[in-house]
Amino acid sequence: MKILKTLLVTAAVSVAMMATAQAETKKIALVVKALGIGFFEAANKGAQEAAKELGDVEVIYTGPTTTTAEGQIEVINSLIAQKVDAIAVSANDTNALVPALKKAMDRGIKVISWDSGVAPEGRSMHLNPSSNPLIGNMIIKLAADNLPEGGDVAVLSATATSTNQNVWIEEMTKVLPNYKGINVVATVYGDDLADKSYRETQGLIQSHPNLKAIIAPTSVGIVAAAQAVTDAGKIGQINVTGLGLPSEMAGHVKSGASKSFAIWNPIDLGYSATMIAYDLIGGAEAKPGAELKMGRMGTVKLDDKNEGAMAYPFIYDAKNVEEFAKIF
Repeated sequence: MKILKTLLVTAAVSVAMMATAQAETKKIALVVKALGIGFFEAANKGAQEAAKELGDVEVIYTGPTTTTAEGQIEVINSLIAQKVDAIAVSANDTNALVPALKKAMDRGIKVISWDSGVAPEGRSMHLNPSSNPLIGNMIIKLAADNLPEGGDVAVLSATATSTNQNVWIEEMTKVLPNYKGINVVATVYGDDLADKSYRETQGLIQSHPNLKAIIAPTSVGIVAAAQAVTDAGKIGQINVTGLGLPSEMAGHVKSGASKSFAIWNPIDLGYSATMIAYDLIGGAEAKPGAELKMGRMGTVKLDDKNEGAMAYPFIYDAKNVEEFAKIF
């Protein structure tokens, strides 16, 4: 009887320890603009890396099937019901997600935005992949560097409500006077859909016969634009540049459809967002001047809007794109 009692006590302790371990596992949701986009798949690799490094974290990688605010709101409401500890979202709309995210914060869920921001009242902080002014200058510079005599340039963006895209284009416009002879003739939106981005590029080519460059600050749009330029027989006449993934753009650099493009490392971005969410779950406070932990990426210091930048964009061209294409 004594042996049986000891065994029962031991079993009870084991069950209690297992329950405690399960209860201590932090659930961090990485909510992306849409599933099936290479940039966000790479960000998830970084998030999973952070989870493995931390040891007590489960990353829930999720998002809608199309780049809509409505789809993300549905995902967020589901995560609230699951009682996750933190939500890190790349927003399809600055303001539309705020009510759902405020509800999440009211339930004690830590909320941050990354890549594409949410209005301040809907999150505790925002992680920019880089400095917005630097990105804005970079995307126009990539076009201008290959147009010494100037020329007509068009912009192929994601959605009309995409926070980061609009900010980058605004910053690009501010520095445009620094690039003499560069004339931005149109801005169109492909909604981060490959087929629509392709059609919008076709429209640009037809409407602007003197077009010399297309700037696509979106990893979906830049690939679609490069393919449309290729199919139109315009390689050497129209240069496609902007922000893209090496794995998706290497072939277009090799063909000459794109002379160069830029991007931060999305793996690092997903990793950093996860690390920041974990720091907030642990009691860190997001406030102006605060420095939040990003693991191997160091720390990010928040400005007066509770925003911070991860790193500088990096330029990829024929000299290095193949090397990085093996990574992401």
